[in-house]
Amino acid sequence: MHRLLFDERQLVLVFPEGRKGTEKLYRDRYRLRRFGRGGFVEAAMRAEAQLIPTCVVGAEEAMPAFGQVNVLRRLTGLIYFPITPTFPWLGPLGMLGYLPAKFRIRFLEPIDTVELGGEEAVEDKALVQTLAQEIRAQIQESLHEMLAKRKSVWLG
Repeated sequence: MHRLLFDERQLVLVFPEGRKGTEKLYRDRYRLRRFGRGGFVEAAMRAEAQLIPTCVVGAEEAMPAFGQVNVLRRLTGLIYFPITPTFPWLGPLGMLGYLPAKFRIRFLEPIDTVELGGEEAVEDKALVQTLAQEIRAQIQESLHEMLAKRKSVWLG
């Protein structure tokens, strides 16, 4: 990640919820999970890159999971085995299909990590964790605003 951010000055898309975000059930949609230990903040600080918090509304209705089948998860070795609107009803093909949904994306104010301090700030785990939690709170608040304005899953 450092090579991409610092050396090549490339954009890097990070999902700080990690796997926990992908295995949420439909009833938990748009409730952000914990952002881990702030590795994305630390990586941006080390590379002196900006963080651009981003909100996406629509993705969690495109392939909703209504439940998990732990027995099948263990048998297949998959990280989770969801029950979706099309699976198991359409067999294995049901795991490939997505429902129509209108996606909305909002980019929040960039955070300049250079202003946070140099190498000392990177080593300050409390600062890194606090910033990760603040970013999570900003995204969560923005998601609530976007959902309140949305008229329909399909029409936006």
